[in-house]
Parts: sequence; C-alpha cells; structure tokens
Amino acid sequence: MSGVVVNRCDFTVGQYIGGLYRVDLVLGEGSFGKVFKVTGPGSQVYALKLLKLWEIVPELRKPLMDRFVMEFETGLIKSRFLVHSVGHGLECGNPFIVMDYCPKGNLTQYMERYSVDLVKVGREILCGLNDLHKSGKVHRDLKPENVLIKEDGTAALTDFGISGDRNKRMTERNILGRPQQIFGTYAYMPPEQVNRLRGDATVLPTTDIFSFGVMMYQLLTGKLPFGELNDHNDLVSYQRNGKNGNWDRRLLERTENGAVWQKVIEGCLIPDFKQRMQSATAVLNQMPQGQPVSYIQQWVGWKPEPGKKGLSMRVMQGLEHGKVYDLSHLFRDRKRLITIGREDSNVVCIPENESPYISRRHCTIETDVRTGRWFIRDGQWIAEKGRRGYWKESVNGTYINSAPVTPEGSELHPGDIITVGDVTFRIEDY
Repeated sequence: MSGVVVNRCDFTVGQYIGGLYRVDLVLGEGSFGKVFKVTGPGSQVYALKLLKLWEIVPELRKPLMDRFVMEFETGLIKSRFLVHSVGHGLECGNPFIVMDYCPKGNLTQYMERYSVDLVKVGREILCGLNDLHKSGKVHRDLKPENVLIKEDGTAALTDFGISGDRNKRMTERNILGRPQQIFGTYAYMPPEQVNRLRGDATVLPTTDIFSFGVMMYQLLTGKLPFGELNDHNDLVSYQRNGKNGNWDRRLLERTENGAVWQKVIEGCLIPDFKQRMQSATAVLNQMPQGQPVSYIQQWVGWKPEPGKKGLSMRVMQGLEHGKVYDLSHLFRDRKRLITIGREDSNVVCIPENESPYISRRHCTIETDVRTGRWFIRDGQWIAEKGRRGYWKESVNGTYINSAPVTPEGSELHPGDIITVGDVTFRIEDY
C-alpha cells in the first residue's frame, strides 16, 4: 500500500460507491469495515463490504488488503452454499467487495422470525464446509452470524476474511469485528486452536467440525455446550470444559428432538481433533434422517486432465496464494528430494512472516522414478558433519486431506490437500 493515497469516505443512503452502487441501507459496521445493502447496474441488489483503510495504520494495511483479496477469491468458489463474490473495486483508496445479498439475514435473525428445520440447515452448512475444504480452505469462524439465509431459504456461509489466517482472528485486525464480537467467537473454537503457541498449531477441517457441533448444540438448546460465557471469568472454565469434553449432554437429551442429534454432536465435540469426525461428509452421514453423501455438491473447480504424467502443487492458502510449483520439473532440475520448509535451503521455501507454525525443515516430497508414484513424508533428513545423520520430524506435523503424514510417508494423488501450518497446497496434474 506504499504510495497509495487513502482518504476517508463515509457514505449515506443515496450516495454511490465506485460510481455504480447506490447505498440503500447500512447492514453492519465494525472497527475496520462496513457492509451496505446497495443497488447496482440493472437494479440488481447486492451486499457491499468496504474496508476502511483510513482507520488503519499504514504498516497493517498490506496484510489486511491481502486478507480482503483472499475473501473475494474464496467467494468465487462455485457452491450453492457459499455467499458468492460478484465484483470488487476501490473508493478513495479503500477496497470493497460486492457480494450476493441474502435478504433474510443471518441464521440467528432468521430463527427469531421463522420456524426453522435445523436438520435442513445443518446439511446445507455442511455442504458449504465441504466445498470450502475441497478447495483447501478452512472457515475458522463458523457461527450463526456467519450463516446467511438466501431468498429461497438456503443457508450459505459467509465472512471468509480469516480463512487461512487463523492466528490473526483474535486480534484488533479483524476486518469487521469489535472486541466484544471477537471475544464471542471463543465459544466456537476447538481446544487445539485456543492457544496456538501450545500444542498443535496446524489448522485442519476438523476445526470447522468442532465449531459446527457447538453451533448446532446452541441452536437446539439455546445454550452453549461448555457452560456460560459472559465474561473473562467464565472463559477459563469454558475452555477447560471444552478441553476435557465436559458438555451438558442431559440438556440436549431433554431438548425436543435433541436425542437424534446426540451422535452427531458427540462426534463433533471430541476434544482430540485426531479422534473427532474428520470431514463434513462424515458428519453428514451421521445427521438425523440419514441424508446420503450424494446430497453434497461436487466441487467444480480443478479437475484432473487425462494423459498427464507429472504433478504440480498449487498454493491455495498462504502468502504465495495462487503460486504453482511444478514438482516434476523441480525434481529433474534439482536432482534430489524436494524439501519444504521456511528455511532458505529448502527447494520450496515457504514465506510465513507472521506465525511460527512452519518448521525450518518441515517435510519432504520424493518420487519413485520406476513407477512414477509420488510420496510426502513429514520431516527431513538432517546430515551432520562427521556424524551419522538422523530424520527430524516437524514441530506441528504435515497433513494430507486432514490425516497426519508420518515419516514413513503417504502417496500423493491429484486433488489431495496438503496442510503445513497455515499454508495449504493442492496437488494437481501437470
């Protein structure tokens, strides 16, 4: 953002943003963002989110802009169950995103006015999560306020500004959050993400699975599963209960239709993310009334091309978002294993300036030249001069499709999602 002039631009009803979008209503405002209902060309109604860069100190503008771009691009994923991005632009140096307008508000507002089929809503939320996860993204802020209801009653996920940026969600940098709103999101956080400086730091789809369980419990019973959460004094107890799996099962059993949700919520709220249900598909299969997996829309982005022999690795989340590494060429050019980590000596050096969750030497990709099969292994071989070398695993682990990768390795296939700290890669045909 250096060299870009940023000016204050407050808008009232009837004024135009970007010369095209007439403001009809202010839908919400936070410390650094404002959302409007607007009318655009052809009298089409949209929601428009404006990032108030004039309120942000210059050194924080670039990371916020990067997150704003990421939110726009996430909204381009083709899914009936995500709020779509329509366009973007600048107003007085301040960026804005134009999105689908969902006239029935968020899920909390909707339930205050209408009788809601929570099984239907739950399935639609899971379908949205599935579409995100297949694109290498984790929502990380799933809660009723981030589920909007379309004109036809379909639930759609929104607010992707922190997807891939979990470590910043609890800071003052939240694009559209005030401190009290940020505090409230602790209610939906899984134990492994409460304090990323302790224990596992890698963010996986199981993060959203836990949040889904908390949210559905709350919508069914009117209470949070791990106790009251009104102030900081409650927070320690709430998080301790979450870590120990102590949630109020009796309240769910006494709630109308609560018993049929027992298996689903039990599987979502397991404290250990390795034991928790691992995917939106797995949760969907346990939903009341046995909705089949075929209910999930198939992601229609990248598809493997027939006749391709090599593999590439596309950055789906991270500072190098969109960059493609041609694994086949890297292997031939370097004539050695493809090492990945944040140290410069790696074949693939991952820039990760704002978190410590990627090891200096994190993982290794290799190929069997006889069969053409590719494998990924957690950790790297450390050679010591004058001594026998050893294999050193990463601190926070390497994951493929949410499953941990061991030093023994896992085979790679097109469509696989690799997670390394806050960065995700998608394996594609080359």
